[in-house]
Amino acid sequence: MLVDSHCHLDFPDFAEEREAIVARAKAAGIGRMVTISTRVKRFQQVIEIAETFDDVYCSVGTHPHNVAEELDVTSVELVRLAAHPKVVAIGEAGLDYFYDKAPRDVQARGFRNHIAAARETGLPLVIHSRDADEDMAAILEDETGKGAFPFILHCFSSGRRLAEIGVALGGYVSFSGILTFKNSAELRAIAADVPHDRLLVETDAPYLAPVPFRGKRNEPAYVAHTAKVLAETIGVSEAEIAALTTNNFFRLFGKMPRPPAWPSKAPER
Repeated sequence: MLVDSHCHLDFPDFAEEREAIVARAKAAGIGRMVTISTRVKRFQQVIEIAETFDDVYCSVGTHPHNVAEELDVTSVELVRLAAHPKVVAIGEAGLDYFYDKAPRDVQARGFRNHIAAARETGLPLVIHSRDADEDMAAILEDETGKGAFPFILHCFSSGRRLAEIGVALGGYVSFSGILTFKNSAELRAIAADVPHDRLLVETDAPYLAPVPFRGKRNEPAYVAHTAKVLAETIGVSEAEIAALTTNNFFRLFGKMPRPPAWPSKAPER
């Protein structure tokens, strides 16, 4: 069993064949999928998908691209919406200085609101960070000083220092199809040094399809290809990486029920 810890099943790319995509994921051994919120004001669409499929859960939050539109969404509102049994995470939220679609101070303000919600609920915060390593590290260190909160550096493509700081503060690091790209040797070197109990895999579908599907629309079934490369990178078998990342996932996403047959910890090597 594998888990796709981050996909966007509510996006228009999947509208006409969502049932088939979920079915393909199940057939590929993907036992759980988390469809990630990018706009709280469209949260109803996300929750309806999670309610439709037994193996799909979701988050609630505002992507940094959209945060200027949703500064009225408070941590109190996030906590309220997170009470739904299918909501297992807060976010995605964070900083994106590559596109800069919202003012940077506004991004930081929205991000801190999400941190407060993660701290209060105990749900993991799904963090988006692009070209913002220094400010991201500073906010994580500052906010952790106010009280720890669970988090995941999703679709990790940042520098080594942010990975190290994230792990030191108790966070997890999730790798997407970028890990499989030919020019991602530096990223694979970072992945090789992340403690095994902090590793996760994801698709970020419909984006960033792994090799051999690069350039095509991504979907949750393809997380197996990223897991295979991660296994090669850290020197374990595909079965071991499945057990490792799935157990890490359930440890972090503690609100999500484990499948009845899934053990509470990975087998010893």
